[in-house]
Amino acid sequence: MDEQYDVIVCGTGLKECILSGLFSCHGKKVLHLDRNGYYGGDCASLNLTTLWDKFRPGEKPPADYGSNRDWNVDLIPKFVMASGQLVKILLKTKVTRYLEWKSVEGTYVYQYQPAGLFSNEKFIHKVPATEMEIVKSPLMGIMEKK
Repeated sequence: MDEQYDVIVCGTGLKECILSGLFSCHGKKVLHLDRNGYYGGDCASLNLTTLWDKFRPGEKPPADYGSNRDWNVDLIPKFVMASGQLVKILLKTKVTRYLEWKSVEGTYVYQYQPAGLFSNEKFIHKVPATEMEIVKSPLMGIMEKK
């Protein structure tokens, strides 16, 4: 590894990736580092094992939560409008080479319970998106569903 760089960028969040891409596009030699074992900084999307390592070190996720690869939990949920200004900036800076785009298949919400987020009680609900899901959802009462 070379030891001479024009710019050193610490972190792999969106703003760090944009900066790194901009410097690189302008011919700068960039070293891009992250102290975490995952990309994305505070805005990362973590699989189940990494999520547990971050918030419950030394513990393993419950087996009934299923496969590690079935989970992708955003530390900070974010949506990007497909034809918005941010997409144009990301395309121009070529940062999109380092991003993974996915359409939203479902949105889920955690309903607070006294036992806390990482209790064994399961209170994660799919946010209803269709009329049938609204009827079946426990998130709203009868009066709210009208």
